[in-house]
Amino acid sequence: MAVFIASGIIFSLSSFLLALAYINENTTIVPVDGGKYTEGILGQPVFINPILAVSDADRDLTELLFDNLFNMAESYKTNENGEVWRYRIKDEVYWHDGQRVTSDDIIFTIELIQNPDSYSPLFSSWNGVKVSRISEREVEFKISSPYVFFKSNIEDLKPIPKHIFASIPPANIRLSNYNLEPIGSGPFVFRYFNKRADGYIKNYELEKNENYYNKKPYIDKLNITFYNKEDELINAFNSGLIDGLGIAEKKSIEKVNFSNNTFSLRMLKYYAVFFNPYSHQALKDKNVRLALLTATNKNGIIKKIFSGQATEVSDPLINTINETKNNSTKPEFSLEKAAQILESTGWKIKDNEIREKDIDKENVALEFILTVPEIPFLVETAELIKSDWEKIGIKLNLLVLPLSEINNNAIKNRDYQMILFGNILGRNPDIFSFWHSSERFYPGLNLSLYESKTADSLLETIRKDFNDEKRQSDLLSLNSLITSDSPAIFLYSPNYLYVARKNLGGFDSAEISFLSDRFKNIENWHVKTAKSFK
Repeated sequence: MAVFIASGIIFSLSSFLLALAYINENTTIVPVDGGKYTEGILGQPVFINPILAVSDADRDLTELLFDNLFNMAESYKTNENGEVWRYRIKDEVYWHDGQRVTSDDIIFTIELIQNPDSYSPLFSSWNGVKVSRISEREVEFKISSPYVFFKSNIEDLKPIPKHIFASIPPANIRLSNYNLEPIGSGPFVFRYFNKRADGYIKNYELEKNENYYNKKPYIDKLNITFYNKEDELINAFNSGLIDGLGIAEKKSIEKVNFSNNTFSLRMLKYYAVFFNPYSHQALKDKNVRLALLTATNKNGIIKKIFSGQATEVSDPLINTINETKNNSTKPEFSLEKAAQILESTGWKIKDNEIREKDIDKENVALEFILTVPEIPFLVETAELIKSDWEKIGIKLNLLVLPLSEINNNAIKNRDYQMILFGNILGRNPDIFSFWHSSERFYPGLNLSLYESKTADSLLETIRKDFNDEKRQSDLLSLNSLITSDSPAIFLYSPNYLYVARKNLGGFDSAEISFLSDRFKNIENWHVKTAKSFK
């Protein structure tokens, strides 16, 4: 009897193991609907409105709550010279309150952006664009001259509902409650937010948009919680209060002690030391600029500050054009070679250990002021640069200021000799605003006040040329020209690190321009899974 029972147990166990092996071999883990995800972010939302959003918190929420016209379109076409673009909206696109999205909403959004009373940060992108109604679902854009990258404007355009905002004077649009209680068209719907008595917003509760016309998200509820400091954010993750967060500096990862997955995203953003040649006689000397570049240990900075979680940058286009661009001529870090460049061009070390030279009967010393935003990794970068430059007879004084003061004063008035700052590149290689001579002064973004007729011509041609091969060739020429002129020291592009619980799946580690771009594939994020037969 015992033998019979034992045999039965063995048979049952074998059958179970065989069945388990069969299931494991013939099934796969797939995401399923459901669950809640809480993300913590720094800052406070002010305008959850895509035509007014300026902060990271604003852009994060608008990315989740509003969709762009390119996604809404079932088709588009343009004429041969790229001056007329026509988009047709899908039939099933609705606002979160159930109203249909029409061409009237698109037109209203563009006209509101173009109205100076609204003070939209998108004004320059849409200035001069004419928009007209073809039908309820079709809209046409006319631009004054061909612009090959206009499609990027459409990809970034998130319409707002005309029936909500039309009755509000443009000058009062910022006062609307709908900027904090938005009605959008995106994959998630606003439900409510919590705030303290002093007005500080603690969190936003969002829900899956069940009527979303594109692929619906797996996650049912998305909670966005706000913090003032990164340490508070990390403590919240370690305490289990939030499920995910972004980290700006690699060193902060060491403070995360809860089991997690860390995703590293390449950002289309770089930092550089921009030279203002009008502020210091020596900065007009290309040899001086080349020596400063040669004396900057980019790789050492990346290793020390980012533990390798950043990419060295040597040119203004970083990786937005193909890998055929020639970086073989980029100067390698060498204090000895930098000193030789200066020595051979007449910059001699004097008794004060600073190099000097007589220019137009005036004694000029290689002593500079570097303006730096009050951001820890930028201040540390500046300190490392200062230390190396001093070894070859260059004195660098650091002026560390709050970012708001730099934006409102130093950049606005071009009041700096050198400035350590960042440029964000979009999804296209249009760097006109950063390097065209017409952009040298505010509100232009040409921080080096760079002037080159050849560069200007290339920048203008690239915008108009619909021939991909010719445009690519011009981009390479432009990239080489600006790099050889050394108007700035291109430093690095830090990675964006996203930390999440191990149950988060579907996160895409693609390149991003803005931090909010991490949500562009939010419909694939999931926290629940199940086994499914292959």
